[in-house]
Amino acid sequence: MADRDAPALDDPVGQSLGGHHAHLARRLGRAATYLPGVATFSAVPVSAGPEAAEWADLAELLGPGALADMFSSPATPPPGWEPVFSLEGRQMIWSGTPGTGHAPAEAGADVVELGADSAAEMLDLVARTRPGPFWPRTHELGTYLGIRDNGRLVAMAGERLRPPGWTEISAVCTAAEARGRGYATRLVGALAARITARGERPFLHVAEAGTGAIALYERLGFTTRKRVTFRGFRTPREGG
Repeated sequence: MADRDAPALDDPVGQSLGGHHAHLARRLGRAATYLPGVATFSAVPVSAGPEAAEWADLAELLGPGALADMFSSPATPPPGWEPVFSLEGRQMIWSGTPGTGHAPAEAGADVVELGADSAAEMLDLVARTRPGPFWPRTHELGTYLGIRDNGRLVAMAGERLRPPGWTEISAVCTAAEARGRGYATRLVGALAARITARGERPFLHVAEAGTGAIALYERLGFTTRKRVTFRGFRTPREGG
């Protein structure tokens, strides 16, 4: 599969909010963010400089003193937007195609879909494993799959951002007592199979430090497209 659609990955949040996730978006002008409880990611045009009007629109959408999670956007906010976090990471794309040795793995009968009725379990697993941002309605972004052990959810992974032609795999996590069983590999493979079956291509984001996730994803057929910086800011407070 050619990388002709790869430019959409330069603004994955904005492309998702303007497309597949438009029904989950709040918009004002060219600024956008997700509905509360779905995700904290926000977007302005990636070329927006500190003087761009979109920052004022985003501040109005979010409210004073609110988190503007800009994800991997390089856009520069105005003075007065307080930095909250900055984390180095990578954007990786699935380079395999069926029959090349990187075909998605079979899921297995114990892999189940997780929906609204599993939200409490999903939030509990996220609290125990800390794979990244996950909120009460995050499961609405796409398909989430899980594995249970004696009835308890011990592993999951799901779909998050969906720029045109692509689907992000996210929230890949396994409880401490269930690690080493290959659950993450199976879940990522199952999601990749679903994504490629509908003519899209899997991608994901991963932090540079602290885990062996990069090596795992490379074994599964993902390659680094580019290095990114995840950034968050706080909108100006009233009177600030």
